[in-house]
Amino acid sequence: MSGAVGGVLPADTTEDVRARGARVAVLPVGSFEQHGPHLPLVTDTVIACAVAREAAAAYPVLLLPPLTISCSHEHAAWPGTVSISAATLYAVVRDIAESLRRSGVGALILVNGHGGNYVLRNVVQESHGEGHRMALFPGSADWDAARARAGVETSAHSDMHAGELETSILLHTHPELLRPGHESADVTADGRRHLLTLGMDAYTDSGVIGRPSLATAAKGRELLAGLVESFGAYVALLTGDEA
Repeated sequence: MSGAVGGVLPADTTEDVRARGARVAVLPVGSFEQHGPHLPLVTDTVIACAVAREAAAAYPVLLLPPLTISCSHEHAAWPGTVSISAATLYAVVRDIAESLRRSGVGALILVNGHGGNYVLRNVVQESHGEGHRMALFPGSADWDAARARAGVETSAHSDMHAGELETSILLHTHPELLRPGHESADVTADGRRHLLTLGMDAYTDSGVIGRPSLATAAKGRELLAGLVESFGAYVALLTGDEA
């Protein structure tokens, strides 16, 4: 189990890490991007940290501090959004994994809170051929199971950004971060064929794509519980402890 400061930053000492003998580290990867008028720029980081914190409380892993800025280029039309290049994110994650390996932690799970971090798939894909042990969490099946458990009504495609899922998790973990208005902020934009080319602003004026009006704290609690349940299989896979 890994302690945390303020629910976000790990509070472990070197002796804590040594005593626990964790073989797997967990790295939350968030973003700093617009999330409509009702959610903060740090939403993806808050969610990634919440998932990682709950997982670290349930499994013997080393919880790392989050990466807070990543690849949010499709949100650049909104002020406050900050991005780094995919190449930079790739290099940082690779460096972290190598540093962990040198210090005796040979496996790394990336808890990704931002769907635009496509390069993380490549990092994990390449790690297999190089003898590193790495995984990307949550996968689509993990999200599907968590959504079903929580009774999320919006489909994964329709609930793209600042919608039912993300708003529910923040209602559960950090309700003080929400601004008023999520009950009337719904935007439907299922036809987003050219989003990567045109950016989010071609499909939404507010930055929302989804139905935050359906969000509840109870759904957020069950979403996190479902993800923690799925997380165990990843730890077992990387440690060779599968049943």
